[in-house]
Amino acid sequence: MESTSTVFLIRPHSFSHNIQTAKSNVFQNDLNEKDNIIQQKALIEFENFVKKLKSIGIEVEVFDDNQVPVKPDAIFPNNWISFHANSTIILYPLCTLNRRPERRSEIINNLKLKYQITNLVDLSFYEKEGKFLEGTGSIVFDHKNKIAYACLSPRTDQMVFEHCAKILGYKAISFHAYDENKVEIYHTNVMMNIGEGFAVICLESISSTTERKTILRSLIESGHEIIEIDFQQMSNFAGNMLALSVNNNQILVLSEKAMHCLTSNQIKKLKKYCNLLPVSIPTIETVGGGSARCMICEIFY
Repeated sequence: MESTSTVFLIRPHSFSHNIQTAKSNVFQNDLNEKDNIIQQKALIEFENFVKKLKSIGIEVEVFDDNQVPVKPDAIFPNNWISFHANSTIILYPLCTLNRRPERRSEIINNLKLKYQITNLVDLSFYEKEGKFLEGTGSIVFDHKNKIAYACLSPRTDQMVFEHCAKILGYKAISFHAYDENKVEIYHTNVMMNIGEGFAVICLESISSTTERKTILRSLIESGHEIIEIDFQQMSNFAGNMLALSVNNNQILVLSEKAMHCLTSNQIKKLKKYCNLLPVSIPTIETVGGGSARCMICEIFY
């Protein structure tokens, strides 16, 4: 199963510029607005996001962020948990201290009551060793072919990545990716995504010829048409998309910002495989440094 029609999202309570994560996320920008104003804008964008997903038939579970402690990035749950079709959920080690409270047992217990979850794997103990792996931010899964891709960074440790892939029985392919300023890309899911029949990827971010060839070979041999994006498009979150499924139709969720930076040829290629669902989340993207894919945690069961 490559995609699902069931997801969960976290309604933000204290969304704001996270100083701790900004150290490794160049996509974040401080709007120099009061936190309550930023939160209000983000909440409106969030509610519209949920409505748009539901309007096309996606089943959306929404949990409210709790008030204490303050969690500026709670809107991005995909970094601390992932669901898998073998009734497994994985909890991940997060890089910054103020994100770790996002892992909430009441959310996990609530989901356990509704969905078949028989195996919980908790990798958060790696935090004590200073090793991190931030969920489907760090890992882009090709579930159909059982391959996991990860660009290594301060938030993505190779050993933890390989441990996670081994638990799931996936082949692990790690590599290095940098932006145009030679800064390590903090999360794999901003430079690539995989859907049924296609893979969007910023190949120019992979400076190693050997690593680039390895990834291309893997993607092509596993049946994906390569849709290449450039640095400018990556910076506009064109890599941060997610394929979902409604009545056997593939839906690609992406931000309006990402949609607007794609060329007509890229859009034509994508439309061979899926319908595009652009959503307006400019505040969340600018302040949080994450886009549509980061907000969604898929539920496979």
